[in-house]
Amino acid sequence: MAHVAVVAFPFSSHAAVLLSFARALAAAAPAASFSFLSTAGSLAQLRKAAAVPGNLRFVEVPDGAPPAKVPVPRRMEMFMEAAEAGGMKEGLEAARVAAGGDRVSCVVGDAFVWMVAEAAAAVGASWVPVWTGASSALVAHLRTDALREDVGDKAASRADELLTSHPGLESYRIRDLPDGVVSGNFNYVINLVLHRMANRLPHAAAAVALSTFPGLDPPSVTAALTAVLPKCLPLGPYHLLAATDTAPDDDPNSCLAWLDRRRPRTVAYISFGTVAAPRPDELHELAAGLEASGAPFLWSLREEFWPLLPLGFLERTKDTDLVVPWAPQVDVLRHVSVGAFVTHAGWASVMESLSSGVPMACRPFFGDQHMNARSVSDVWGFGMAFDGPMTRGGVAEAVASLVGGEEGSRMRASAQELQAKVVKAFEPDGGCRKNLEEFVNIICAP
Repeated sequence: MAHVAVVAFPFSSHAAVLLSFARALAAAAPAASFSFLSTAGSLAQLRKAAAVPGNLRFVEVPDGAPPAKVPVPRRMEMFMEAAEAGGMKEGLEAARVAAGGDRVSCVVGDAFVWMVAEAAAAVGASWVPVWTGASSALVAHLRTDALREDVGDKAASRADELLTSHPGLESYRIRDLPDGVVSGNFNYVINLVLHRMANRLPHAAAAVALSTFPGLDPPSVTAALTAVLPKCLPLGPYHLLAATDTAPDDDPNSCLAWLDRRRPRTVAYISFGTVAAPRPDELHELAAGLEASGAPFLWSLREEFWPLLPLGFLERTKDTDLVVPWAPQVDVLRHVSVGAFVTHAGWASVMESLSSGVPMACRPFFGDQHMNARSVSDVWGFGMAFDGPMTRGGVAEAVASLVGGEEGSRMRASAQELQAKVVKAFEPDGGCRKNLEEFVNIICAP
């Protein structure tokens, strides 16, 4: 029997995405055994979020961190140091013991945790990484050395220059590239992780799962990836791989009931995920712009930021709008009342919006978010991107346009065309379903 270890990167939304992926694999291969590896803190959160199939178990790996609370960047460093120093080997051994002595035959891992490739090889297992971001961002990371040689120290002066000489990146400007590729702190933990990952992928991976679907990526992006990587299998959006039903407990703030009372395509939904957040002055501008837009809005905003909102904002808007500390985003975006999504353009959010046919207004902050926002506005055309910090006028204009203007109608039509491609890809004989079958065959091979 195949024993597959699924290794998560236990930060941001990565672990939740990998768990959804693992659940889909376990359901697709009921005869196989699956171990889901993450840190104790990560697993504690995931156990609250979703039930798992009977052939999937949780296995703890060292986090490298002391009991005392330390900043997230340092925790990332400590986790990666522990993983590289033997933590991944310990994790695979723990998975073997938990599985009754069955050795791990394949390691499916978040591509960020590249050092598991060595641990997999040591036990005779193959390594199949899962990329959770956009394909274009992966191209950028794979071409980091070439981009640095090309751009040198001129990233600022050449910021608006299109990358026409780099296959797969022709639609992007130098300033759209992820942090740490040609600008920023090359020694920052995530930037180092991604650079070393990109050097490892072409040589050690047996196959690569991509968070995209047939017909989304431009041909040049697909060609750039397949030229340097082994078998690339589009399987995204990953959240569609595992069937889920929303229970009442999954909507503690009654967002869906509130949306039920709104007219179709009139509500603006706002969320910047679990990590990104506007500065206080920009948060103030965003709130003022939402009020000025005249559109009802549902805003998922962590409570720690509520005191930074304009004086009287929550009181003035409580009868027409809804501000909550958390919302079930996938189900919110699927709701017929939602007509626009204001967001940081994290890749999971882009895919959730796209697969629901909802146009976007993107305010990117860091990482690959600038590339994602550029893709939404200029490659696929189902949304727009703020050029810098949000202003009340810019927010009001963007929201009003998306929920009621001609430009918003055009963007919605583009979003719905992509949504139709997603639906087709996930039909029983669709591209992503066929790719999932192939992926399962690869990871369960004797």
